[in-house]
Amino acid sequence: MVLHDKMSSESGEMRERAFRLCRDYLHGAWKVVAPHEIVLKRISGGLSNWLYLCKLPSNRPARNGEPSQVLLRFYGQIHGEKALEGLITESVIFTLLSERRLGPKLHGVFPGGRLEEFIPARPLHTEELKDPKISVIVAEKMAQIHSMNVPVSKEPRWLWDTMNRWMQSIQDEIKDEQNTDPHSSQLLRNILAHNLVAELKWLRKFLLKVGSPVVFCHNDLQEGNILLRDDASSPSDSLVPIDFEYCAYNYRAFDLANHFCEWVYDYSNKQSPNFFETRTNYPSTEQQLNFVRAYLATLHAESSTCRTAPSDLSVRANEEQAVLKEVHAFTLASHFFWGLWSLVNSKVSQIPFGYLEYSNARFDAYFLHKSKLLPDAKGCHQAVDVPGTHLGKRKAEEMAD
Repeated sequence: MVLHDKMSSESGEMRERAFRLCRDYLHGAWKVVAPHEIVLKRISGGLSNWLYLCKLPSNRPARNGEPSQVLLRFYGQIHGEKALEGLITESVIFTLLSERRLGPKLHGVFPGGRLEEFIPARPLHTEELKDPKISVIVAEKMAQIHSMNVPVSKEPRWLWDTMNRWMQSIQDEIKDEQNTDPHSSQLLRNILAHNLVAELKWLRKFLLKVGSPVVFCHNDLQEGNILLRDDASSPSDSLVPIDFEYCAYNYRAFDLANHFCEWVYDYSNKQSPNFFETRTNYPSTEQQLNFVRAYLATLHAESSTCRTAPSDLSVRANEEQAVLKEVHAFTLASHFFWGLWSLVNSKVSQIPFGYLEYSNARFDAYFLHKSKLLPDAKGCHQAVDVPGTHLGKRKAEEMAD
């Protein structure tokens, strides 16, 4: 039997496997329900993960606080030491976020997968990010994530290691334009006209001088990765961050800047290139401050030293402006990161998406923002000092080594 047949929700083997897992890891009605009674529906399936909805039948309601439905996740293909290391890290992160009620609840971990809370919800829409109430909750969730102490490497190498790996892939794979239509060929020439290798070196030197604190970051908190619950008991519980594959210790300003950039990009376009770019949707200074104030208030409240937010208005204003300064600099990193990501995926992904168009849009936004942020900068090798708040020059140089 081929893999697809074995993983089908109609497969007797899969039904028996799902039944055993739910029976072993859950309690209450799951202990007495028969295999043929459970509702089993495949949600998605591919090389990455296979997801199934497992649900109690209507005649076997939950009785002792057990979930009536769960998400059953089977991990897909795993190749190499790095892939296994990434899977272990992601599982640890998922567990900790579950315990902090910042992500779906974890019901069980087994070899090859896990049982998760099935959340009746939908992803946020791009235009909802600017709703002041939603924005405040997202800021609070981000601050709670940033306050976590996660047992993974705390060196901020994820950003640079990832971009360097992608850059190497680009140099290895995207060397010619054969078998490319004229439109794609022109987009590729536009992107590769920039000296991206030298630009990345300049960007690292520049951002290390900004002094943004290193915290545990989500690194992809866009609208599609934020669920709006149907059954929320309170406003703070209404939003649930998901998809933690990019989680790592990183500069906090990357997370904030990246979220603000996502206000501009709407991925609901059903036509090519499968996204809308509306630069006027970038949050205004007032909208950024609304987010940053909620973020800082929660960050102070979550601090392990239980310190409170500064009461002096001038001190608070200075702190807010310092964060905004960090964010404005790291906006460059967001554009460059996803520009590289999209360029790499243009060669390997089978998902219908205008990867080259998106890469071109993000690199255009990068150089436009750079010209506004540093109007006197001449060339990508010029190092520009931006006053930081937490990291001195020596520490920045150490981190660059």
